[in-house]
Amino acid sequence: MLNALDHLPEDPVELRRVTEFLAHEVKAQALMIEKLQHQLHGANRHRFGSKSEGMDQLQLFAENEGIAKSAAEVEQTAPAEPIEPKEKPRRKPLPGHLERIEQVLSAGEDCPDCGGDLSKLGEDVTEELEYIPGRFVVNKIIRPRMSCRRCEAISQAPMPSRPIERGRPGPGLLAHVLVSKYADHLPLYRQSQIHAREGVDLDRSTMADWVGKSTALLEPLAEAIASRVKDGTSLFADDTPLKMLTPGNKKTKTARIWAYVRDERPWSGQSPPCVWYQFTVDRKGEHPVKHLSAYQGWVHADGYAGFNGVFGKDKASEVACMAHIRRKFVDVFTAQGSAIAEEAIKRIAQLYGVEKQARGQSPEARMALRQDNSKPVFDDLEDWLHAQLPKISGKSPLAQAIRYALNRMPKTRPYLDNGFLELDNNTAERAMKPVAIGRKNWMFAGSQRGGDSMAIAFTLIETAKLNKVDPQAWLTWVLERIADHKINKLDELMPWYYSPER
Repeated sequence: MLNALDHLPEDPVELRRVTEFLAHEVKAQALMIEKLQHQLHGANRHRFGSKSEGMDQLQLFAENEGIAKSAAEVEQTAPAEPIEPKEKPRRKPLPGHLERIEQVLSAGEDCPDCGGDLSKLGEDVTEELEYIPGRFVVNKIIRPRMSCRRCEAISQAPMPSRPIERGRPGPGLLAHVLVSKYADHLPLYRQSQIHAREGVDLDRSTMADWVGKSTALLEPLAEAIASRVKDGTSLFADDTPLKMLTPGNKKTKTARIWAYVRDERPWSGQSPPCVWYQFTVDRKGEHPVKHLSAYQGWVHADGYAGFNGVFGKDKASEVACMAHIRRKFVDVFTAQGSAIAEEAIKRIAQLYGVEKQARGQSPEARMALRQDNSKPVFDDLEDWLHAQLPKISGKSPLAQAIRYALNRMPKTRPYLDNGFLELDNNTAERAMKPVAIGRKNWMFAGSQRGGDSMAIAFTLIETAKLNKVDPQAWLTWVLERIADHKINKLDELMPWYYSPER
């Protein structure tokens, strides 16, 4: 393009044509530079920046350098205000339920000065918090063989049911392995190293076999949770990538973990919260269609086209996510400092302010609150975005964010008329957090079967955590009983019916 300036034509018509061409090229390159800057800023922010998108986390560009400079000058000339000393943290008493091991340090019975008898005046007690690593124990199941003196028949008590027939692990150890990997994100090889420091040799492959067999035993319970998730009037759906080892070539392929959450706590529903995970080897749209077949409630989801097969007549209804809309404007604002993007973020913040007031109220109260306070803001935001779009370049990142918002907002609107719906899909995204943390540690699923076991473990552990139940204690209790438990009474084993006293 620069070579065109070396030999400019003298003919006015030809010169105008060259000028128009150069103007078009400059505009195209400016858009390309803006797009690349936006992508570079997004990549840098993803790699190095804060993950929070809160308004107080954003470095708003409204204050220019002149304002910042004048503020700094005022700060230098203003008298320094006395700094109040910070309150020192108070030492909390140690929990009363912890075992106390007393150690009495006696001064003796004779006075060290004159040798006379000592009598007790009082005592000073100092408590020290100590840690003793968890200990393994061996349960010896002894079954005497008894002989009848009259008929010489031999009697012996039957062997109790165990989680793994002819296996050596007890239910507490199996629960510990599952929780350590899928709740505490410890790969099996690290668990093996930890146990080795306590003198117990547990090979990684042995524990992998335990994970497979114990999750197979627990699968009916995970399926019961899935049925409860799909019985709700609304649910939250999302997916995230996960590496899976491909057999033979020691390489990995990208698989997926899907999460479906039922959580009625924001509108004081009576059903306990629960989450159901599924593993698939790819991201084809047939998977969510299969998972949610026959479901006709409301599904909160992002804009992934694979969910489109879930929605339609005699199928589920879609609720889009305002957090995804907001995220587009946050990316543009942090990269470019756009005033339009900043204004969009502030308007969306008003909607979330109403949701803060609505949390915990009944569906009827939430709907009335939204109709009075959220609907005018929502309508005005949609009209305002329509008005801003013609004012900016259609190929800019800001225009893309506005078009995305205008495309998704009609599908977000149902939350205004239904108090049991939410403004965003953050409930499902929170359910993906343990998967995201875990894959940084155990890296990949070993196979399709391993991925299925992972989904079962996540279903049980995360459902227990949603109900504020200790997954270690609950899974130990379940594994002690499930082998002999009637399949039609699985509800009795759900985490919301569990209590440590049982």
